[in-house]
Amino acid sequence: MRRAGRAVGGILQSAGVLYLGFGVDRSDFVSLFTAFTVAFLGYLVVLLVRGGSSQLPYWIGLGIALRLVLIFAFPLLSDDVYRFIWDGRLVAAGENPFVHLPAYYLEGGNGVPGLSRQLFERLNSPEYHSIYPPLAQAVFTVAAWISPQSWYGAAVVMKVFLLLAELGSLALLWQLLPAFGLPRFRLLYYWLNPLIITEIVGNIHFEGMMICFLLLSLRLLTRSRYGGAAGAMACSIASKLLPLMFLPFLLRRLWKRSFWVFFLTLGLGIVVLFLPLLAGSEVVGGFGGSLDLYFRKFEFNASLYYLARAYGYYELGWNQIARFGPLLARVAAALIFMVALGDRTTDWRSLPGLWLAAFVIYLLCATTVHPWYLSLPIVLCCFTRWRFPLAWSYLIMLTYTSYVAQPYRENLWLVAIEYVLVLLFFLAERHKKQRPVRISHGP
Repeated sequence: MRRAGRAVGGILQSAGVLYLGFGVDRSDFVSLFTAFTVAFLGYLVVLLVRGGSSQLPYWIGLGIALRLVLIFAFPLLSDDVYRFIWDGRLVAAGENPFVHLPAYYLEGGNGVPGLSRQLFERLNSPEYHSIYPPLAQAVFTVAAWISPQSWYGAAVVMKVFLLLAELGSLALLWQLLPAFGLPRFRLLYYWLNPLIITEIVGNIHFEGMMICFLLLSLRLLTRSRYGGAAGAMACSIASKLLPLMFLPFLLRRLWKRSFWVFFLTLGLGIVVLFLPLLAGSEVVGGFGGSLDLYFRKFEFNASLYYLARAYGYYELGWNQIARFGPLLARVAAALIFMVALGDRTTDWRSLPGLWLAAFVIYLLCATTVHPWYLSLPIVLCCFTRWRFPLAWSYLIMLTYTSYVAQPYRENLWLVAIEYVLVLLFFLAERHKKQRPVRISHGP
């Protein structure tokens, strides 16, 4: 019976993921969500009837196989890949992607090989400077060098890098979970999650690279290799800036160990990685300006911000994102620092749970929460008792209903359902966690 259940789980997950990779139309929400539901049901079946430790290599192999196949699927759920190709071709031509807006290169005399109007028209934010950090830019550039004429070829090259990062995360989870006194089967929460497989390798999101280096930093911290841990953390930040919010939780833990070694090495690593692309006030202004606009202009699948936005409409009758976006960012930063200051522990085992709390605070205060943003909470929950990120990884796919119409339009009822159900799941977990254990004294 369990063998049949495992077979059904693997078949359902494979069928759903492969359809999402090769056959889905982002504007057809019904087929997209149905396919993801099939994949997620298979995922749940696998987790429930996964078998003993002897079955773990099989499920790991399934995750590897699905990622390998998706390397050859051009991204269907995200159009970020076109900006990746644009930036890569700029750097390959000796240009800095943070200096000029994309339209500059369509003007007479400013052209760059490969930057065509056809590619420009597929960019989702052509009116903003690039916001992708240097390690991601390096991958874009290698893809442009290897495949200068083909969008598909460049996408495949980027996917190979992300597959390698995912394999690195797998190896690190294999080492870290026993080191934290946890069973290895927990790595399946991340490794077989349909959102992870579909969004990272399938649709080219560099959260995968960020996670790999973050796990490497955590592994090296637990082994007291602080210089290497700092270098890995710098690489994680150079993949996506988000791990910066985790640094306050290292202050107390490193104070009596190698505080200066870690933070001096981290600072040096960040300078070395960022300086080649961000040297010069003009460049910093473009990059920083785009980050600032991210909090002032972009809005998608938010929670607290949408409540604030509703109040703003009630108060003044118009959208006050320029006011509430930066305000909520400051609130998130303050809350994260408060959690870090209130943390009195100095062990490494409590760190993933605190990082999870910090990142959830960030997401709740963010103006934009795309599905792949949950990659980090999913991997961190492997080290904790919390499973609400897994439920959220299913419910957040409701956001793809926004792409049914062009330009996209959100269904706020579905956004409300997503967050209410996640909150209820969290509260149920919290209640279960706090419920006292009943001790039976026998007859």
